[in-house]
Amino acid sequence: MSFFLFIIYNIMFITNGTVFIVIILKEKLHEPMYILIANLAFSDFLFDAATLPKMIGKYWFDGGKISFLACFVQMHLVHWLAVVDSFILMLMAFDRYIAICNPLRYSSTVTYKAILFSCGFMWFSAAVITLDLIIISKYPFCGPNKIVSFFCNSSTILRLAYADVNSTREILLTVALVVLFGTLALIMLSYIAILLSVFSLSHSSGWRKAFKTCVTHLFVNALFYVPRVFVYIANFVKLVLNPDLGVFIIVLQSYLPHLANPFIYCLRTEEIKKIISGTFKKNVSLKV
Repeated sequence: MSFFLFIIYNIMFITNGTVFIVIILKEKLHEPMYILIANLAFSDFLFDAATLPKMIGKYWFDGGKISFLACFVQMHLVHWLAVVDSFILMLMAFDRYIAICNPLRYSSTVTYKAILFSCGFMWFSAAVITLDLIIISKYPFCGPNKIVSFFCNSSTILRLAYADVNSTREILLTVALVVLFGTLALIMLSYIAILLSVFSLSHSSGWRKAFKTCVTHLFVNALFYVPRVFVYIANFVKLVLNPDLGVFIIVLQSYLPHLANPFIYCLRTEEIKKIISGTFKKNVSLKV
């Protein structure tokens, strides 16, 4: 298990890190869609760096303990970056909607500065939204505490509090549901409009490429949202999940999208593939 996590971590570390660095350093990639991809890659990179090393250390160095401060910091990062991901996926859906449904207005509407501002605003908004997690710190925690999870999150920490946390749990769940289903609804509306536009232009030579792009993007969104929707609905109806199943779903919703995103969004993009392969070939030729 630990070796598998180590391999997965390195793959995600290299792919997301490479995508982010390449887009930032190559001026020709300073276009709206690539900026969104860079933000998604950076968010995934930070999430993995904040959680996976501790998980691997638990198996290799028996480092299963974490201080309360570190646990609360990790909890905030986990929720903050998850909200950032949902916001960036929403911006990507809007970007594709304008590019496919209103292509003549794309260059004037979706500008480099507009995307930079939108991404910055989304990072800031996600930080503000997750400030409600501070209320968890007001509860008393004492005695031996064990988290049945791979990393700290609000639901697992609240179970350890020696107080009535129902009101706090309801507040956090409500905020999470609004963010989750709000962004999901906007994403679905965007892609429904895109698919209707694509099907109406089936005579066009580029409709197959647009349709393929929509399908791959919807696949990434499904990886991110389906497990989360299941978990939040289960919490909302107070369905008690098996601890092992709960841990599996958390791992599935947290890391599978991070593993798939670089390949689906970037390595299938000809411009990025050419830059990465060209850089690699240049380095190899220099060594030879």
